[in-house]
Amino acid sequence: QVQLVESGGGLVQPGGSLSLSCAASGSIFSIKAMGWYRQAPGKERELVATISGGRTINYADSVKGRFTISGDNAKNTVYLQMNSLKPEDTAVYYCNFEANWSTYWGQGTQVTVSS
Repeated sequence: QVQLVESGGGLVQPGGSLSLSCAASGSIFSIKAMGWYRQAPGKERELVATISGGRTINYADSVKGRFTISGDNAKNTVYLQMNSLKPEDTAVYYCNFEANWSTYWGQGTQVTVSS
């Protein structure tokens, strides 16, 4: 059984920074991709950033230049550094692993950007 555990969400003022991490436990092999998605109230879940094949990185246009995704396959962990946060970044953030020919999701962590 694979489980993803996220940490690092919270409340931050506009312009501030937060770091998220997501560690996968269980029998993980053949990681195809790791990533972060988010869902704001009343909106659909959307892609934030992904790493595919260990090297191909993709960002949503709305976070380019502000967010940085990184991964550590040896630790089965993916990170998201979020800088210059804006109120519109407020959402529940979910990590995602494509591994073992399946898709796994974390439980979600709340990020709130407000003064």
